[in-house]
Amino acid sequence: MLMAPRNPATGVYPADDYVHAMEVSGARRLLFVSGTMGLDGKGNAPEGLDRQLELVWSNIRTILAEADMTTDNIARVTSYLRHASFAEANARARLKALGERRVPTTAIVVETLLPEWLVEIEAVAVS
Repeated sequence: MLMAPRNPATGVYPADDYVHAMEVSGARRLLFVSGTMGLDGKGNAPEGLDRQLELVWSNIRTILAEADMTTDNIARVTSYLRHASFAEANARARLKALGERRVPTTAIVVETLLPEWLVEIEAVAVS
């Protein structure tokens, strides 16, 4: 399986911490990760965006591992943020979780089901 970033240098605005598209060829499996929240093992949301972002990515790694995948298999990320002011911290957490890899990503500001849920992230992984 090969993932090839498609990020035109001209004709479209620049993508700095993500890529415009990801071409996937030779994939045998797709894993669609549901919107995952920064909840602990008992389903509780800790206070603070940074802690919830840590838990979101920990939870995503656990879900990926169940399918014998890692964050290296992620081809797409969508983040749902309770406030627009969370965008920078969310981007930092994504970059930390993915290392040097850049993937297509979208962040959307939404009203979450419960006010203590600050962020929810869904992903698509391939292998």
